Amino acid sequence: MDEEYDVIVLGTGLKECILSGVLSVDGLKVLHMDRNDYYGGESTSLNLVQLWKHFKGDDKPPENLGASRDYNFMMANGGLIYKVPATDVEALKSPLMGLFEKRRARKFFIYVQDYDENDPKSHEGMDLNKVTAREVISKYGLEDDTIDFIGHALALHKDDTYLDQPAISFVKRMKLYAESLARFQGGSPYIYPLYGLGELPQAFARLSAVYGGTYMLNKPECKVEFDADGKAIGVTSEGETAKCKKVVCDPSYLPDRVKKVGKVARAICIMSHPIPDTDKSHSAQVILPQKQLGRKSDMYLFCCSYAHNVAPKGKYIAFVSAEAETDNPEAELKPGVDLLGAVEEIFYDTYDRYVPTNDHTADNCFISASYDSTTHFETTVNDVMEMYSKITGKVLDLSVDLSAASASAEDE
Repeated sequence: MDEEYDVIVLGTGLKECILSGVLSVDGLKVLHMDRNDYYGGESTSLNLVQLWKHFKGDDKPPENLGASRDYNFMMANGGLIYKVPATDVEALKSPLMGLFEKRRARKFFIYVQDYDENDPKSHEGMDLNKVTAREVISKYGLEDDTIDFIGHALALHKDDTYLDQPAISFVKRMKLYAESLARFQGGSPYIYPLYGLGELPQAFARLSAVYGGTYMLNKPECKVEFDADGKAIGVTSEGETAKCKKVVCDPSYLPDRVKKVGKVARAICIMSHPIPDTDKSHSAQVILPQKQLGRKSDMYLFCCSYAHNVAPKGKYIAFVSAEAETDNPEAELKPGVDLLGAVEEIFYDTYDRYVPTNDHTADNCFISASYDSTTHFETTVNDVMEMYSKITGKVLDLSVDLSAASASAEDE
């Protein structure tokens, strides 16, 4: 391995694959290595036999669950169930609020929808870079339960610390939710890939390869090499060293440069029915706000089905995840699991969460944070964008004119 690379990426998790893809598109020379013989790392998709072996120790799942190959389980993440309103029109129809609260909420949604950073007339006398989210909300007199679903289910904040921070991020997050809802006509702001989320790392890996990226799987003992000044200069595997200027990796490749900051608890469930009270939806994301559970952070429930080619006909897969606050995932996740109805099989899992502690300007190592308990991938994308800026000194522009893209596709 005599040639030198601009970047060596270690691990083929979603974050690492996105970065190798966009860095290759940027024209950087990228070598992507993984100690595993498959793509995806912690973000891989497993079939039923692989999942059964992972949790049960043998490779013989019961026949009533259907064919193993028809399953795709994503390994990493994340009473009645109500659809949360995202617009002023939906606010007036929502069973979540009484009549007077609906009117207050409608006024608030109109303010958010009309807000334009560049148009002072839409600011209603508030500088959102200075006033807090709590102050903006109090202007409309919203009740605590309404604040709960707006802050957690629409703005996707994981806890209530956002309330005392500048309101600009909170309002932008709400606008993004409403715009995403309007973009897709299926009644949801989310899109989900067929054959499971494990397809995403592979898609970005293919993007990297198209732009000249080199891939090496099944490379054991990938060891980052440093020079006398402590800067990364290459990676050694099986006695060969590939030289590079920068290293990008997940926490498992540089364990002495990360620290544990928490633990995620997760339940993976197989069912023969949709989540009750979700209008028989084949897919759903449910966010259980921390206050309503007496917790410090939210719980996330995600469901998909055979309609997404992740399970055999008639089967549904649900994930319940949360930041672990105890050492008992079964008891801790019970509020989410109880919403699922009858469950045929359930697997409990916990994994530690790490963040980098190194100074990337000193050692040229760029380490991703572990995946958290969220199921909507916002924190994943934010970490990727921050890492990209540190690696390149540029801002990653992921904005795409979807209207133009779909028009050009129709012209072909």
